[in-house]
Amino acid sequence: MNQNKPAVVKKLQERFRNVSVGRGLYIAFVMPTMLSMFSTRAFAADTIWTKASAIMQDVYTQILSISTIAAVVTAAVALLLMNFSRSGRTVDESRAWLKRIIITWAILNSLGFIMAYVTPFFAGGTWTP
Repeated sequence: MNQNKPAVVKKLQERFRNVSVGRGLYIAFVMPTMLSMFSTRAFAADTIWTKASAIMQDVYTQILSISTIAAVVTAAVALLLMNFSRSGRTVDESRAWLKRIIITWAILNSLGFIMAYVTPFFAGGTWTP
């Protein structure tokens, strides 16, 4: 019966005859044990919502600083145009742009205050007046 089998099957049978079942069971036990010893646990102190809140606050402060710089630069240009222009139309447009810049900057700055004031009312996902 051994003579009818292909040579590859014979080689595999010879290899597996030399392997003991005890050694295989030992390796099957040792490998997960060693993996668990070398792995480190990561304990998350924060939930996904607190982390998202921290990220949003960071993004908001960065946007606020960029918008403040942009508002100061554009307001300076509008004031320069308003003061040094000889055309009445340019002065009126500069004054309109200055109003828009101030209103937009005030809205962006007040968003943080509004969120800090309104967010506690929705703590836990429900309205708590």
